[in-house]
Amino acid sequence: MRAYLVGGLALALGSSAWAQQFGSEDLAPYLPSPQLVVERMLEVAQLKPGETLYDLGAGDGRIVITAAQKFGANAVGVEISEALCKSMAKKVAALNLESQVKILHGNALRVDLAPADVVTLYLLTSSNARLRPNFEKYLKPSARVVSLDFGVPGWKASQVESVRADRQTRTIYVYQMSDLQREQKK
Repeated sequence: MRAYLVGGLALALGSSAWAQQFGSEDLAPYLPSPQLVVERMLEVAQLKPGETLYDLGAGDGRIVITAAQKFGANAVGVEISEALCKSMAKKVAALNLESQVKILHGNALRVDLAPADVVTLYLLTSSNARLRPNFEKYLKPSARVVSLDFGVPGWKASQVESVRADRQTRTIYVYQMSDLQREQKK
């Protein structure tokens, strides 16, 4: 079980407690990742200029904005909260990143991920499990999935890295689809 501090309240979550309390459409609470962690996630993903990144549960947009500004990538932020989408769109426009960053207001479970070279996540383990069939269906062999703090059940990470930020140690899991597809064929 994980505990989160949200608006000054401690929130303890089991594997399905979030869905039971907040509904099956929400995959995780909104908790922004520290910028240092965001940059490290994109570095370990080996994000390259011109590649396409999808951030599922994009929140305030810091991952998609960093992907565009610092890495020269195209980015798609998928967010279920209309308020966060509007705020993200304003930031993207203010930074003149509309040609590189697209904001999708919708459910990450219903997004076609075929164009993605990299998918980033900061969702619960149970949510990652719900998304796994979509990853396996849509992602090309060269695609990478990078998850913060919560692994994808049943998958073996090709890389696991710890990062210290804001007095916490965070774990980054990197999955290479070609490695996972090769394992499934065995």
